[in-house]
Amino acid sequence: MKRIGIIGAMDEEVSFLKSIAENKTEKDGFVSGTINGTEVVIVMSGIGKVNAALCAQRLILEFGVTHVINTGIAGAAAHGLTVLDMVASTDAVYHDFDVTGFGYKPTVIPRMETSEFKADEKMLKAAEKAFAELKDTDDFKGHKLISGRIASGDQFISNKQVKNHIIEICNPACVEMEGAAIAHACFLNKTPFLILRCMSDCADDGEESTYDFNDKIAANMSAKLVQKLISGASAL
Repeated sequence: MKRIGIIGAMDEEVSFLKSIAENKTEKDGFVSGTINGTEVVIVMSGIGKVNAALCAQRLILEFGVTHVINTGIAGAAAHGLTVLDMVASTDAVYHDFDVTGFGYKPTVIPRMETSEFKADEKMLKAAEKAFAELKDTDDFKGHKLISGRIASGDQFISNKQVKNHIIEICNPACVEMEGAAIAHACFLNKTPFLILRCMSDCADDGEESTYDFNDKIAANMSAKLVQKLISGASAL
């Protein structure tokens, strides 16, 4: 039986999903229940990589989830991606992992099999299908979903030069603060995962566009896409 773990860093990113879950129980902030008949465990991890990785590990080992979804907001990095567009992960990397002093390329984690954590292809296809079914609804009309790399680091990116450096070293679709850590934990535990992010901003200081931070709207859109994806959980 599928049991889907859902992680958001902030309350805004998981409150909607908690509100629609049925048959709820709670332990240490982990809310177990069902959405559209599928078992889920929903948790607010807190911001940053360590918080996110610890929650992913608990979901897998303690709560027995079979799949993990990371939902929330991000800063757009891909050309043509704008506020309230969405990204579904193909893979995830750490943009702030740097041991170049030992001859490694930026983002590479020494002595690991990979530093590029691949998302589950079935989950990615399910997300694309779910978005296609939502794209003409009021919340999603005029916005798009692309599949691409997620770059994570313990930094809120709001500077054009920093953004351009991240694009140069790993070419992500978007930047955020938790996804790669969740992906890393799932990789080590052989657990399928997907990161879904709605763009709250363009990760710059206004040089490309007027800086605007749409966290609540973006978080709600991401959560609604998760809800739609879960309704097709049999395909995962």
